[in-house]
Amino acid sequence: MRLAVPDQIELEYVQQMNVWMLFNMLPKHIVQLGLGAASLTKFCYRNFLDAKITAVELNPNVIQMCREQFKLHADDARLNVLEMDAFDFVRNVKRHGTVDVIQVDLYDAEANGPVLSSPEFYEACAACLTAEGMMTVNLFADDVQREKNIHAMQQCFDVVVWLPEVHDANVVAIAFKTAPVIDFETLYQRAAILRVNYKLQAPIWVNGLKEWMLAGED
Repeated sequence: MRLAVPDQIELEYVQQMNVWMLFNMLPKHIVQLGLGAASLTKFCYRNFLDAKITAVELNPNVIQMCREQFKLHADDARLNVLEMDAFDFVRNVKRHGTVDVIQVDLYDAEANGPVLSSPEFYEACAACLTAEGMMTVNLFADDVQREKNIHAMQQCFDVVVWLPEVHDANVVAIAFKTAPVIDFETLYQRAAILRVNYKLQAPIWVNGLKEWMLAGED
């Protein structure tokens, strides 16, 4: 994030967490699990004016830092930042079936793989989503941890796709509660719009989706 343009996403893997935008540009409720520097939360708050944005962060110091140093907007009618455990959030049955998009970026101080990676966690995430809902996950992990997470997601979602690795071991996966109909011509058209309007490297995402699909056909 650049402080001069705090709502713009700079890092490629953080941009990839918005790959769901290729499939839904009118979400009603977006949830961020793990606040980080609030880049994703601020981006969604700025660009989806009709959506409710909920961010969940366990560490109060992270929330305070984002408010004071990283220009995270104060809570209002659209934005709600909750200081709580992400697992507690998703397994609350009152939230089930209410979320269009979940973005998961959960790491501890050592950044040693996602801190929540069990089938039970991903099952709860899937339960929170609407029928057409999607979840993106930053899998900053070694091969064993990454495969463990993908396998857990595959038990709870119709389709799980992961983009090619970027930076140092960052792989972003997107999980669909209901398998989408994929038309690559349409996706490339949407990607061009995302690149122009949101400064996201979306055409590269479509290349990655196509690469994943072709690999699965081998």
